[in-house]
Amino acid sequence: MKPPAPITPDGRYLVVRGRLWRRSDPHLAPERRQALVNALMDARRAVRAALASGDAEALAAARAQVQAAKVGLGERGAVWWTDGAPDLNRHMAMNTVYGAWYDGLSGQSGHRDT
Repeated sequence: MKPPAPITPDGRYLVVRGRLWRRSDPHLAPERRQALVNALMDARRAVRAALASGDAEALAAARAQVQAAKVGLGERGAVWWTDGAPDLNRHMAMNTVYGAWYDGLSGQSGHRDT
């Protein structure tokens, strides 16, 4: 079983294969978060179905639904933190302010292979 992806000390990102991915807004109400996760899963299934059917219009609509759910969760769009720190989503961890922290994970499970 694969270990969980490392999470930056400030809780803003998880690291997958060395890359930072913004986490969901921790301030979302549990019911709202679940509704958005459900919408995201539905949208991803719609993307898969549209790809299988070759329906370009349905694919565009499904991808827009994925984007809307991701923005609602705080994983895309405006950042959910308020301290003015930049968004480092999709940056390589080693090339950011998290570089030393990430390097310190070497030898721990989940480092670089996650």
